[in-house]
Amino acid sequence: MAASELYTKYARVWIPDPEEVWKSAELLKDYKPGDKVLQLRLEEGKDLEYSLDPKTKELPPLRNPDILVGENDLTALSYLHEPAVLHNLKVRFIDSKLIYTYCGIVLVAINPYEQLPIYGEDIINAYSGQNMGDMDPHIFAVAEEAYKQMARDERNQSIIVSGESGAGKTVSAKYAMRYFATVSGSASEANVEEKVLASNPIMESIGNAKTTRNDNSSRFGKYIEIGFDKRYRIIGANMRTYLLEKSRVVFQAEEERNYHIFYQLCASAVLPEFKTLRLGNANYFHYTKQGGSPVIDGVDDAKEMVNTRQACTLLGISDSYQMGIFRILAGILHLGNVEFASRDSDSCTVPPKHEPLTIFCDLMGVEYEEMAHWLCHRKLATATETYIKPISKLHAINARDALAKHIYANLFNWIVDHVNKALHAAVKQHSFIGVLDIYGFETFEINSFEQFCINYANEKLQQQFNMHVFKLEQEEYMKEQIPWTLIDFYDNQPCINLIEAKMGVLDLLDEECKMPKGSDDSWAQKLYNTHLNKCALFEKPRMSNKAFIIKHFADKVEYQCEGFLEKNKDTVYEEQIRVLKSSKFKLLPELFQDEEKVLSPTSAAPSGRVPLTRMPVKPAKARPGQASKEHKKTVGHQFRNSLHLLMETLNATTPHYVRCIKPNDFKFPFTFDEKRAVQQLRACGVLETIRISAAGFPSRWTYQEFFSRYRVLMKQRDVLGDRKQTCKNVLEKLIQDKDKYQFGKTKIFFRAGQVAYLEKIRADKLRAACIRIQKTIRGWLMRKKYMRMRKAAITIQRHVRGYQARCYAKFLRRTRAAITIQKFQRMYVVRKRYRCMRDATIALQALLRGYMVRNKYQMMLREHKSVVIQKHVRGWLARRRYGRTLRAIVYLQCCYRRMMAKRELKKLKIEARSVERYKKLHIGLENKIMQLQRKIDEQNKEYKSLLEKMTALEVTYTTETEKLRGDVERLRLSEEEARSATSRVLSLQEEIAKLRTELHHTQAEKKSIEERADKYKHETEQLVSELKEQNSLLKTEKEELNRRIHDQAKEITESMEKKLVEETKQLELDLNDERLRYQNLLNEFSRLEERYDDLKDEMNLMVSIPKPGHKRTDSTHSSNESEYTFSSEITEAEDLPLRMEEPSEKKAALDMSLFLKLQKRVSELEQEKQSLQDELDRKEEQALRAKAKEEERPPIRGAELEYESLKRQELESENKKLKNELNELQKALTETRAPEVTAPGAPAYRVLLDQLTSVSEELEVRKEEVLILRSQLVSQKEAIQPKHTMTDATILLEDVQKMKDKGEIAQAYIGLKETNRLLESQLQSQRKSHENELESLRGEIQSLKEENNRQQQLLAQNLQLPPEARIEASLQHEITRLTNENLDLMEQLEKQDKTVRKLKKQLKVFAKKIGELEVGQMENISPGQIIDEPIRPVNIPRKEKDFQGMLEYKKEDEQKLVKNLILELKPRGVAVNLIPGLPAYILFMCVRHADYLNDDQKVRSLLTSTINGIKKVLKKRGDDFETVSFWLSNTCRFLHCLKQYSGEEGFMKHNTPRQNEHCLTNFDLAEYRQVLSDLAIQIYQQLVRVLENILQPMIVSGMLEHETIQGVSGVKPTGLRKRTSSIADEGTYTLDSIIRQLNSFHSVMCQHGMDPELIKQVVKQMFYIIGAVTLNNLLLRKDMCSWSKGMQIRYNVSQLEEWLRDKNLMNSGAKETLEPLIQAAQLLQVKKKTDEDAEAICSMCNALTTAQIVKVLNLYTPVNEFEERVLVSFIRTIQVRLRDRKDSPQLLMDAKHIFPVTFPFNPSSLALETIQIPASLGLGFISRV
Repeated sequence: MAASELYTKYARVWIPDPEEVWKSAELLKDYKPGDKVLQLRLEEGKDLEYSLDPKTKELPPLRNPDILVGENDLTALSYLHEPAVLHNLKVRFIDSKLIYTYCGIVLVAINPYEQLPIYGEDIINAYSGQNMGDMDPHIFAVAEEAYKQMARDERNQSIIVSGESGAGKTVSAKYAMRYFATVSGSASEANVEEKVLASNPIMESIGNAKTTRNDNSSRFGKYIEIGFDKRYRIIGANMRTYLLEKSRVVFQAEEERNYHIFYQLCASAVLPEFKTLRLGNANYFHYTKQGGSPVIDGVDDAKEMVNTRQACTLLGISDSYQMGIFRILAGILHLGNVEFASRDSDSCTVPPKHEPLTIFCDLMGVEYEEMAHWLCHRKLATATETYIKPISKLHAINARDALAKHIYANLFNWIVDHVNKALHAAVKQHSFIGVLDIYGFETFEINSFEQFCINYANEKLQQQFNMHVFKLEQEEYMKEQIPWTLIDFYDNQPCINLIEAKMGVLDLLDEECKMPKGSDDSWAQKLYNTHLNKCALFEKPRMSNKAFIIKHFADKVEYQCEGFLEKNKDTVYEEQIRVLKSSKFKLLPELFQDEEKVLSPTSAAPSGRVPLTRMPVKPAKARPGQASKEHKKTVGHQFRNSLHLLMETLNATTPHYVRCIKPNDFKFPFTFDEKRAVQQLRACGVLETIRISAAGFPSRWTYQEFFSRYRVLMKQRDVLGDRKQTCKNVLEKLIQDKDKYQFGKTKIFFRAGQVAYLEKIRADKLRAACIRIQKTIRGWLMRKKYMRMRKAAITIQRHVRGYQARCYAKFLRRTRAAITIQKFQRMYVVRKRYRCMRDATIALQALLRGYMVRNKYQMMLREHKSVVIQKHVRGWLARRRYGRTLRAIVYLQCCYRRMMAKRELKKLKIEARSVERYKKLHIGLENKIMQLQRKIDEQNKEYKSLLEKMTALEVTYTTETEKLRGDVERLRLSEEEARSATSRVLSLQEEIAKLRTELHHTQAEKKSIEERADKYKHETEQLVSELKEQNSLLKTEKEELNRRIHDQAKEITESMEKKLVEETKQLELDLNDERLRYQNLLNEFSRLEERYDDLKDEMNLMVSIPKPGHKRTDSTHSSNESEYTFSSEITEAEDLPLRMEEPSEKKAALDMSLFLKLQKRVSELEQEKQSLQDELDRKEEQALRAKAKEEERPPIRGAELEYESLKRQELESENKKLKNELNELQKALTETRAPEVTAPGAPAYRVLLDQLTSVSEELEVRKEEVLILRSQLVSQKEAIQPKHTMTDATILLEDVQKMKDKGEIAQAYIGLKETNRLLESQLQSQRKSHENELESLRGEIQSLKEENNRQQQLLAQNLQLPPEARIEASLQHEITRLTNENLDLMEQLEKQDKTVRKLKKQLKVFAKKIGELEVGQMENISPGQIIDEPIRPVNIPRKEKDFQGMLEYKKEDEQKLVKNLILELKPRGVAVNLIPGLPAYILFMCVRHADYLNDDQKVRSLLTSTINGIKKVLKKRGDDFETVSFWLSNTCRFLHCLKQYSGEEGFMKHNTPRQNEHCLTNFDLAEYRQVLSDLAIQIYQQLVRVLENILQPMIVSGMLEHETIQGVSGVKPTGLRKRTSSIADEGTYTLDSIIRQLNSFHSVMCQHGMDPELIKQVVKQMFYIIGAVTLNNLLLRKDMCSWSKGMQIRYNVSQLEEWLRDKNLMNSGAKETLEPLIQAAQLLQVKKKTDEDAEAICSMCNALTTAQIVKVLNLYTPVNEFEERVLVSFIRTIQVRLRDRKDSPQLLMDAKHIFPVTFPFNPSSLALETIQIPASLGLGFISRV
């Protein structure tokens, strides 16, 4: 492919950048060969010129198309190079939050530094059994691939996890082991998988530490072999460790910590068991405080210590050994605090009684003086003698630290050995999977011996990795029969030779260690002399003579030589070890006991944990030969050997690679540092994998996929029937260079960049097609627009011209109208002017005339008023003069009359003084008196008449006087008025003038007032209008408030209803949860039961000789509790033999209801115990009271007792007579042969039946009398017993003499026991009845009191009412009373009806018993007896037998019945040929007959055998859907029959009268109904599991992968991990396969007669499984999250909904279970750009959790260039909007969830008596009754 074809305008390239490593740019013009500069534009819009290298002229790498960015597999990228890999990882990590990516066979894992919800058990289940390429990259996918290949290829596997410290190696290894433990399980009950996982906390505590890069960094390498048996279940494990970083024990860098275990010990120092260790804070010890960071954020060391101890306990390390380990670790800490004091430059001492050393010696159990001595001295051995030499303080400190490191290393070894012992497999290991967790390539500022060993190991692993990748590529090419050409790949063998070959670095290091005076400097010089300028991979730093540089496969590393020799030798003084070996502490010598042995291959030699005795310090003058013999192997040599063994192990297994990448050095979550990532990608070999892939044919397509993708590049004539030939023809046209591709057997192989070129051609073709479509569409739209515009223009013109014409006509009309208007207007103006002038003239005339008339009128008025005033004044003057004259005359008359009266008075006085005068007067006085008397009488008469007249006159007078007075008053007033008028005339005249002036003022005021009034009126009107407006506003507000109140009330009502609905839903959910919990417990119980049966079967197989005895079935039901039991009493003596037999028999098969029965029996026994205790206390009190009373009573004579005993004997004899008569009657009935006599309707039959009932009633009465007498006797005996009198003795003696026989005594004793029981029961029942009666009487008294009070209140109220109302109230009261009495009578009538029905049932039972007795006795009659009696000839008509709907079988045929009807029944034949539920009906009819016989043992045995038989057949054929469906249907039908015919009213509503007659009469089987319900639940759960197993392989292929709508979704390029093809092959499942399977399930369930409600529940469960599995796979597959796939899913879901509609199952709730899947499909199709889109998504996806929505948006992948990715900002917006949503954080749906099942009662209309038993069932031994 020419560069000019690829580097065209707008092509995007990658250019180097110092900050971002690589930066994207776009070409501004085409590249032409020979150009030295590329014109580029960066993404931020900046233009630049990129200069090409003049030597190589290498063009910058091209950028992949956007649709390939974010691929799961890096090898799927068309352009394979470093920037493409880096960008793809960054996009997946930052934008999609995906931490795993495939790179061919490598899984790249980027540490997110955040807990992600992708490691739960639901994720494990989702990946279990899946192909590695079918799911998104995950550590679980790698683990599943290893597990699958181990099982398939019978080859051991290895998972190699590598990476830098902090990259997440340990976590990845841990999750891989967790996957194996979860998926496989253990083969034994020892919980091996838990132990394997429990080894992690222990190894992390003793081997992990905090570093600057990682809080939990593994400071050692480990290889864990997880062993499996032949069934591929975990049986054990083994661990190898490598290169423990011992130096961390004694030294930590800044911000780092020692091993976690030390800080866990210090955090737990307060525990009582750790008091003896004398620990303190971590800052107290020298070995834990050097890093200055003793605490890790978010980690509780005390809690971690608890986890470590629990793990130790689980792995079998006892508490004593644990305390021993902690003692040694505490001793190491105290040893670090030991200080030395210098004596001189060559010697030192330990301070006397030094506390840290004292504690160390106490903990280690060694002598203080000896340890103190050897810490400051060493022993030198020469050929002839031994010297003890003091050492300097510096050497003493180094020796102390070396001792601490050595102790810790040996303790580490010891713990690893014990962990391996605990994980050791008890059985033979068949295969294993190894998990290697080892350091990645390391380079620091200062690199020492540890980094050298680590990088050496990584060189070996990289070589093995390169060879494996090369081998896989070769196998792929060979498989596809492509010519194999050698691919040049980087081989790091020269670097490995430099390190490990002869005269290599390690060889020279070992040689220098053997030298007596060897040093790091001399070793460095040897390296320079040997390798410098001779090996291209070895260099010397310019500024240093104590360092060297090695070019590793990842980078150049400079190693400092200082410390290499010391670390390689690992020197520890032997004398100190000898002191420790002599310790009294048992564990300590045990650490060093194996040091003489050769290091085993599985031990951790490379970690520096090397036996000390093989490392003595050499004598000063030792011979070379002796030195080589005595010196042990160095650390480097040991490490090299272990590494070779590891490589041999890995080469013998199939490797799987996990490369862990650390995204940044600051542990920020989801932050990507390109520089650090590129370094690690180069170091871990990912880029090398890319390079190897790119060197060959990295892009691979199957022919079908290529055809589907690039069909658009073909013409119709190019498409042939042979897809392979079609692809060849097209490729030859598209790519001219045949070296760029190869045709394999099944695939086409492309060189790097060719897929991108094909994608470019395809995109160009699609773009051209789009342009052509757009051109045509736009032309059509423009033509359509033009025609529309032209039509619109013509319409507008027409309307405009019409408008203009109308306007002109209107103008003419207006002109004419204007002239007319002007004419009339001018006329009007002139006329108006004339009229105005005329009106003005008339107005002036009127005003003038009026003015003149008013003046004349005023003058006349003034003259008239003046005359009136003169008149009044003159009259007033005349009257005044007259009055004065009159008063003067009256005065003169008065004066004269007074004078005359005075004179008369004088004369009278003088006459009176004279006596004679008196005498004269006296003469004739008497006569005068008489006359006067008469006159008086007359006058009296007159007086009376006058009085009457006077009274009348007085009345008239008073009226007249009143009138006169009124007149006088009026006159007086008029006079006064005249006076005042005269006085006012003047004032009035003055006032007239004033009034005139005021008139003018008032007129002005009037005008102003009128103006104000008008203004006020206006204001008032305005105010009124405002008030009206306010009133209207208030009305509207009122209406609004009313409306709001109404709405609020409505809302409150709705909210209350909604709340009620929500509470109802919540209660339903709680009920479903409780039901689900109960059904899960049942499921667990059935699982344990199956496990128990399996173990029992295994034990039976293991034991060759079967145990003697036979099985029997226990019962959970007793017929003694039945309400209508005919057989009245069963004594304990009769049950005794049965109970005695039970222990000797073998325990029967597990009875389902045994547990329920035991629970109920325990509760009953507890209640009975309590009641008996209370009864005992009451009886003791009664006995004491009776004793006290007996002492007061006179002694009872023995005659009374004799009388009572005689009466009892008489009653017993009477009872015997009655029994004999009953037997005789029965015999007489049986002896009668005439059918008309014995017929149920015959008269004799009725007479005998009446006699029988009367006899039985009399028998019952006699029994009661006997019981009463016995109770009296017992009470008398109890009363007499305290008195030891002679009569008592004699009576007892007589009774004993009567009972001479021992049997009689035993019978009497038993009878007495029965009597006591009966008396106790009667006493209890009488007491209860007495208490009940007492309560009822109290209630009646209370009700009567209330009634009395109410009557009194009514009477008082009635007395206050008027008579009519009183009568009406009394009538109303009487009506109420009569109504209540009527209701009471109706209740009594109903009770009596129930009693009558009960008695009728009993009567039927008696009649059936009599009929059976008749039949039995007729059978017993011999033929001779029949002949002897005379026979009257009778006509016998043949009549149809009336069946009772029962089936009779013999007890010994029960097992045969279960075998033929359950165990060996073929469901297919029964379902097709016979009625549904036939076995259930047959079983119930058998139960009915056993109930009819009142045989509780038979009922119990049959039901238990039925349940166990169903369990057996389901265990045997539990994976067959038809079998499970058949028995689920029949179990439910059997359960419904037990309910329908139970006799309970709730279940008898829909029964026919005939069906009601078939109800069970003797037994209440409610407990067995519960057992059958539980069994049905278990069968339903098993049915769901069968459904799930059948549907599981179809769902993903049919719902997701298969293209139901062909051509909608394109196939994207895939990498090495090929996914399942979406093209339908012969072996793949499609949506039609799922629908056919659903049809099959539905038809089978319908044929088996399953209840419709149960079918709905099964369908709902099926659809839930389909939806959950589909959604889970969608959430774990990035390639499925596209617009076209959403369309496919919605189409598939619509097909499922159509199926539901066809089957009338839309109301089953199945559609709702698909709602999450529907919403996920809609989410893939909706717009995802704006805030409105985000709001729509949040409201639409209410069935999806926030995690699922964000996951789908992150996974959304464009399939074509025309689709766009979802922006990160949009996803953030969604997260913010969904922040308050409270939903589960779980990502996946629980596909194993089973909805709680219910079995609604469904009565059958089938009559039992009509059921026929087919001969094909083989049930000839049962007969219809």
